[in-house]
Parts: sequence; structure tokens; C-alpha cells
Amino acid sequence: MSSAMSCRTAETPGPGLIPSRERTAWISRHILPHEPALRAWLRRRAGRDLEVDDIVQETYAVLAGLPAVEHIRAPRAYAFQTALSVVLQHARRAQRVRIDPVGDMAALMTPADAPSAETWVAARQDLRWVRDVLLAMPARQREAFTLRKMEGLSQRQIAQRMGIAESTVEKHLGHALRGLMSALRERASPA
Repeated sequence: MSSAMSCRTAETPGPGLIPSRERTAWISRHILPHEPALRAWLRRRAGRDLEVDDIVQETYAVLAGLPAVEHIRAPRAYAFQTALSVVLQHARRAQRVRIDPVGDMAALMTPADAPSAETWVAARQDLRWVRDVLLAMPARQREAFTLRKMEGLSQRQIAQRMGIAESTVEKHLGHALRGLMSALRERASPA
């Protein structure tokens, strides 16, 4: 087991917590079919320090340790979001450094290259907002948009995967983009 897997989070099941048969069946039905897409997505986004196998395994551990899954309306999106959270946890851990006494105070005054805590929080809130907007879209629009923007598939590939015409894919993508832009305008306008 790699060092990435040795760190337990509050979300991962502890020793002796075995997922129920129902949970295992739910994961097999709703998450496992999306594993190849999740792995491809992670390979494009994960840093050099992270192993895709470890991220996927931790994602399954988090999902298996959930107290309930009935609230999950979009299992694929939930799995991708969970994997992203695992990646971000690893990124935060990698940014932690040991503090040693420093003789030169000027070294402490250099600006950090990493984003501030406020930037991280704002980015997470923005990500949740985008997720909510995507979940509010009609299923076919959301699927076409996700395949295009998250998996990087061409319109032809999307049409083949969804079993629809390319012109229909284009229509779904157009509606999805207009919906997203409308939501952005509403969010930006003062209340």
C-alpha cells in the first residue's frame, strides 16, 4: 500500500466498518461502470505525486463509508466530486511543511506561491455552485455537457455514446451553455 493510502480521513471507513451488501451492490451498479471515465479524468488532472489507483481506491472507500446513499441523485458526478476531494486532500497535505527556526526574517516575508485559504474556500464554493447548476439541468443536456467538458469527447464521440445525432448533441450543448451562462448572470447580479 502506498503512502497516499496510509493516511485515513474522517470520511473513510475505519477498521471493522464493512460496507453492507446493499452498499456494495449500489457501488457496483452506479459507480463501477464509470470507473474508466474517472480514471481517464484523473490521469488528466492528478499531479505527479498521486497514483490514480490510490485515488480511485480512496474514492471507493469514502463512498463505502457513507452513512446513506439515497440522497445521491447523480452517482457519477458524486464519484467524480469525491475523487476531486481526495486529490485536494492530498494536495493540501503536500503543501504542509515542517517549521524550523529561521535566522533570516526576510525569508519569512516572501510571498507564498500557493493560493490563500480564502481562495481555496471560494474555489470550493464555486465548484459546489457549478455542480448544483449541472444537477439542475435536464439529464441529457448534463450528460452531453459532462462528456464534452469533463471527459473531453468530441461531438461525434458523444453522439455515438449517447445514441443520438450529432446535431442533437450540438443542441444539448448549446442549451447547457446557455443555462450555465444564465445562471452565471443571475449569480453576478446584486440581490
